[in-house]
Amino acid sequence: MSVEEQAATFVEARSAAVGFPDYPGALPVDLDQAYAVLQAEIGLWPDRIAGWKVGRIAPPLVETLGEDRFAGPIFATSIQQAGGDNDFPAIANGFSAFEAELVIVAAADAPADKSRWTVEEAASLAGAMHIAVEVAGGPFAAANDLGPLTTIASFGGNNGLILGPEVADWRSRSFDDIRCTTTIDGTVAGQAAASAIPGTPLAALAFVLGRAARMGFPIRKGDLISTGAITGVHVVGIGQRCEADFGESGVISCKVVKARPAAVR
Repeated sequence: MSVEEQAATFVEARSAAVGFPDYPGALPVDLDQAYAVLQAEIGLWPDRIAGWKVGRIAPPLVETLGEDRFAGPIFATSIQQAGGDNDFPAIANGFSAFEAELVIVAAADAPADKSRWTVEEAASLAGAMHIAVEVAGGPFAAANDLGPLTTIASFGGNNGLILGPEVADWRSRSFDDIRCTTTIDGTVAGQAAASAIPGTPLAALAFVLGRAARMGFPIRKGDLISTGAITGVHVVGIGQRCEADFGESGVISCKVVKARPAAVR
């Protein structure tokens, strides 16, 4: 099965909001192969990129793959502003995970030809910061079980974003002091500070600035960068209730609902 055929399988399943159990074709064996599928998916998906999610590659694979993070597109129509009770769409028979994150808003366009960024350089492009929940997942049920390459090939493991309130005066605060507690059905599933993100969320921004540019999608002013799961990747199912409590910065409460086909959203 070709890269284009693999991508079409993912696109059709996501559009129909129907999951599938087996990877279509040969599994990707390196980042180039995984991102090739993602690039093809982006070309087929009828929506514009309005941001990027950043995920972590576990240490045992970093030496093999050559990077410690990966990225996936967040499409404009999959972004919702957080309200009192928010729908968290999960693709039936696919994979879904609730991830409490911090989102950095790009304050300016990034140079299209700059493919490597330091944390200090990235900080100069950081605008507002918001609390958020990444609607992680996709139609391939085993994506998370098989590692980051299959996650990348499954739309980068992103199915949406719930954007919460702005974090006040974030530049003057320590990331140790921005904390989150995640609960699933009333039970604490994880607690951590934003400093749990390796290198802090600014390192995630630096990574995606380079990766997006190399993919031909340089970061633009207003893009939303979801910088990584703070309390962990919490697998959830339809009907569950989830909450990300960021203390004084706000709370995002969600109910996991069955995702609807793209045509009826």
